[in-house]
Amino acid sequence: MGYDDVITHLGEFGCYQKRIYFLLCLPAIVCAFHKLAGVFLLARPDFRCQLPFENDETAQFLSLPEEKWSLAYPKDSVTGKLSTCEYYNVDYTEDYLSGSEPFTQNGTVECSSRYLYDQSKYLNSAVTEWDMVCKRSLMSASSDSLFMLGVLLGSFGFGQMSDKLGRKPTFFASLVIQLIFGVLAALSPEYFTYTISRMIVGATTSGVFLVAYVIALEMVGASYRLFAGTVMQMFFSIGFMLIPLFAYFIHDWRWLQIALTLPGLVFLCYYWLVPESARWLLSKGRKEESFVIIEKAAKVNKVEIPGQVYEQLVEEVAEKKKQDELASSQPAASVLDLLRYPNLRRKTLLIFFDWFVNSGVYYGLSWNTNNLGGNQLVNFLISGAVEIPAYTLLLFTLNRWGRRTILCGTMVVAGISLLLTIIVPSDKNWLIIVLAMIGKMAITSSYGTIYIFSAEQFPTVVRNVALGASSMMARVGGILAPYLKLLGEIWQPLPLIICGALSLTAGFLSLLLPETHNKPMPETIEDGENFGKKQQPQAAAETGQMHEELSGMLNGKAS
Repeated sequence: MGYDDVITHLGEFGCYQKRIYFLLCLPAIVCAFHKLAGVFLLARPDFRCQLPFENDETAQFLSLPEEKWSLAYPKDSVTGKLSTCEYYNVDYTEDYLSGSEPFTQNGTVECSSRYLYDQSKYLNSAVTEWDMVCKRSLMSASSDSLFMLGVLLGSFGFGQMSDKLGRKPTFFASLVIQLIFGVLAALSPEYFTYTISRMIVGATTSGVFLVAYVIALEMVGASYRLFAGTVMQMFFSIGFMLIPLFAYFIHDWRWLQIALTLPGLVFLCYYWLVPESARWLLSKGRKEESFVIIEKAAKVNKVEIPGQVYEQLVEEVAEKKKQDELASSQPAASVLDLLRYPNLRRKTLLIFFDWFVNSGVYYGLSWNTNNLGGNQLVNFLISGAVEIPAYTLLLFTLNRWGRRTILCGTMVVAGISLLLTIIVPSDKNWLIIVLAMIGKMAITSSYGTIYIFSAEQFPTVVRNVALGASSMMARVGGILAPYLKLLGEIWQPLPLIICGALSLTAGFLSLLLPETHNKPMPETIEDGENFGKKQQPQAAAETGQMHEELSGMLNGKAS
């Protein structure tokens, strides 16, 4: 068992682990700030093009009464709303503006002056400062998309760094970078600097949150890992809910970005409070440093670790190192091994699709709150609050009802609730919000389930590689999610309908995956191919044939 034996003697979740675990949960709040702040930093209020007769110094959004807008702005043939990106090519005299019918014979003129924004909800945003509207509207979605690209790159870079240099150095390196570029994003003089700074911040969220997550799970016993992982996600949800509180008091987007970044300074003191992962130190042969941490934990937990446990631990670490060296001389497993055999290929593609949908729908719904109508701050707050019962559901049901049941059930519920927005009358906006929040709660539960379900589906020999590929598919979904906001400008329920269709499809397809609860995890490629496979009359012969193919393939690679 190795280090797990030490955990058993220390206590699976003793006083020492609880103290460090709580400290490691707090950075999840700041990571939520950065991941979801774009909803307010890139908020797009109502706007209109300044008309030729309006004075630059005195013109405001409501300088021209709304009942007169139809005389200046044409109706969009797609949305049915007034297109304030262009205006009628007429002489805006007092007589014309006192009329009731627009003069359309001269056509329209694209806005070439400046835009006037409604400041009743947002004093300003990056969108209003750099006029990311009309033909430049893709710029705001692309900024959020590049942020998620940063998250993808960070998961690779900081993941490798944490395995080679250690969890603690990686955590603090990413935290310092996050602070620097978080402030730089607020001070950015133009769009390019802002977007690159935010992309780097996105990369650091992987370094801060994922490394803290790994340290936390490495120091608790196996029976507490579901609890520890789920509760840390709840702290992310708390950060989600705190963002609208910041936005309520801070109306300038630059100060909002600074306010959401500076709490990270508190975590610099963790250098003296949070130790390196003892499990990682042992894996690197640094047993003396590891034993110091274990002894400190034992002292706080008021237990004693028998000397033979240390001796056995040293022997097992040495044996594991030999096994790792032997394994490194063998051909490395790759994602291609998952796609070589039909049953394993089918399961892998289904899991990849589930990750893509869960991430895309989760972030698509989180970033779409401004398009739901009503109070945008309240919508965002509720969107974060529904995650708490979603994660609580997992704590009580995941080990009772099974992984597939929860995964399929929650995605189907999300799909149905989001698709129902099609039939909601336009005057029942509150019902659209309710259905969207039910969908958000369900997809949050699904997202929490897919981590465990996937790990139990893949064979041990390719599990890390497979989970890395799955995570990459999730990031692809996150990269595409910001563009859903733009579809909401065409028709309010459209992003919800797309998310609903994807969720419903993925939910039903998940029924094709085998249940993993209380089942032994597959170890080899052959186990993975046979796991969940329907037994056919010639199953034994096919298994033997596949075994021969695998042996031949490995022998060929070795030679």
